[in-house]
Amino acid sequence: MHIFDELKERGLVFQTTDEAALRKALEEGQVSYYSGYDPTADSLHLGHLVAILTSRRLQLAGHKPYALVGGATGLIGDPSFRDAERSLQTKETVEGWVKSIQDQLSRFLDFEKGDNKAEMVNNYDWFSSISFIDFLRDVGKYFTVNYMMSKDSVKSRIETGISYTEFAYQIMQGYDFYILNQNHGVTLQIGGSDQWGNMTAGTELLRRKADKTGHVMTVPLITDATGKKFGKSEGNAVWLNPDKTSPYEMYQFWMNVMDADAIRFLKIFTFLSLDEIEEIRQQFEAAPHERLAQKVLAREVVSLVHGQEAYQEALNITEQLFAGNIKNLSVKELKQGLRGVPNYQVQAEDNLNIVELLVTAGVVNSKRQAREDVQNGAIYLNGERIQDLDYVLSASDKLEDELTVIRRGKKKYFVLTY
Repeated sequence: MHIFDELKERGLVFQTTDEAALRKALEEGQVSYYSGYDPTADSLHLGHLVAILTSRRLQLAGHKPYALVGGATGLIGDPSFRDAERSLQTKETVEGWVKSIQDQLSRFLDFEKGDNKAEMVNNYDWFSSISFIDFLRDVGKYFTVNYMMSKDSVKSRIETGISYTEFAYQIMQGYDFYILNQNHGVTLQIGGSDQWGNMTAGTELLRRKADKTGHVMTVPLITDATGKKFGKSEGNAVWLNPDKTSPYEMYQFWMNVMDADAIRFLKIFTFLSLDEIEEIRQQFEAAPHERLAQKVLAREVVSLVHGQEAYQEALNITEQLFAGNIKNLSVKELKQGLRGVPNYQVQAEDNLNIVELLVTAGVVNSKRQAREDVQNGAIYLNGERIQDLDYVLSASDKLEDELTVIRRGKKKYFVLTY
């Protein structure tokens, strides 16, 4: 299957400037293309992964990727589909974020070998050396205010207000395309569908300033079956940095996707062939309760983002926590698996019995409930059932002198720290 047909089959082509022309270009030879990532945080997230993996698919098909990290545009802020102005970051902060994002991108694209090895670029390199006057004369004159105001990213902000800084963002992104075309022969830009207006500003500048044709292809913004999208603006970001979202948390995210989304996400987020995914679909639909699609999705994406060892660790944490085998896990694994659960810091002088401890730590609301839970066998310390109402924590309850895990019932975990 031709790469463009495969991208469509996987649901990765949302819009193109000229589908026939783009298909022909991809068929006739190597295409140099780029995708841009603004450093608006110190990590990319799953929303970015769609464009990153699409870029990798094109590279595997023989085309040449340029990964642009926006050291300049990150200082300005993209207004696309935002209700209010972004907070401007210091240059030092953005520089740190640029380095972090470049490190992440290097894990997905091949920067080492082949005539289509990826190249990293930073638009601060060309924006830092151009004067405001030159930019207005050499770039700004090719954009009319009417054209710029027709973009959805601008129209949606006219009533609430948009600064000239963010208004000019689309020209900056357009100039990126122009520079990459002039310096590296780049003729295609790929990005999220929310970037359509900014991306076509680049093809417009290429046409008017250099009399050249550029191509744009957007990938869809990924939403689940309820319409909720992936991304930090939604407050539900799954980060690619393991310090922000652990491999275990990412594993759980994929394990919990709805059945209606699982096969679609396998096409988008994994490199399994379409034939393999079809086989999984048939088995999954025959026995959805076994959650085969979610298990494969979790395995493939966690292994891709964090490595096989991290996937195995996430799988082990999941299995041991489900079985209540706390002592089979290291403190490091427990911290990963129990990140975000209620936490209570035990003071050395507390000397509370189990009933008092459950109330003080917020595990239950009353001593009556605590006594009932203990007597009914619903309370576990580090996986061991406690039914003695006078039980007091001892040194042996401190795992590696760092924490104690309380479980109430089958699934409710609490962590005591010292």
